[in-house]
Amino acid sequence: MSPTHAKTPSLIVFDVNETLSDMSPLAEKFETVGLPPHEREAWFAGLLRDGFSLTSVGENPDFAQLAAESLRLRLRGRCPEQDLDRHVDTVMMAFGQLGVHPDVVAGIRSLRSTGIRLVTLSNGSTSLAEGLLERAGITAEFEKLMGVADGPAWKPTAGSYRRALEVCGVQADQAMLVAVHPWDIDGAARAGMRTGWLRRGAAGYPSYFHAPEVEVDDLLELAVALA
Repeated sequence: MSPTHAKTPSLIVFDVNETLSDMSPLAEKFETVGLPPHEREAWFAGLLRDGFSLTSVGENPDFAQLAAESLRLRLRGRCPEQDLDRHVDTVMMAFGQLGVHPDVVAGIRSLRSTGIRLVTLSNGSTSLAEGLLERAGITAEFEKLMGVADGPAWKPTAGSYRRALEVCGVQADQAMLVAVHPWDIDGAARAGMRTGWLRRGAAGYPSYFHAPEVEVDDLLELAVALA
């Protein structure tokens, strides 16, 4: 059981995809291009798997390229070859226009009002994070938007978190990684950071990963826990 309140960090490092962005609208786009709506989750999980695999052998792959190619392979054989590029573009354009979860705007403003510095660190591009936060009207609440393309490797490699801490000028124990993904929480914990897990409806947290310091349902609850 997580504590009702936790020591306030000086910096919160937010994951972006699925943590801040609501990817559920992509299910409709998958259906539009002839894929079952539930394949949206399998596609994204496979994209992360392949990115992690390439990272483990020393590569720092381009997120958008992996996303588009893995989607193209999923579509191949299910639509005419001449429609492949158009269908991939349909989904990728929708991916680039996602909105935030309902709790994000109020939660971010509440966290920022406490004086906590806010930044993002994504395996995706910083341009995606910029667009997402601009559409939500909360770009100004963030000090810096960071992506692993400018760093040594994808999360959850320790170097990705360490570089973010260096850029922000804080020690690991002064910063909290907040994410919906347990693998991200585990990676940050191994790098010495404090961690906050957003459940967002998840059934539970895997026992084989380092446990988060704080578990909350959404960012509004996180703001209360850290107040």
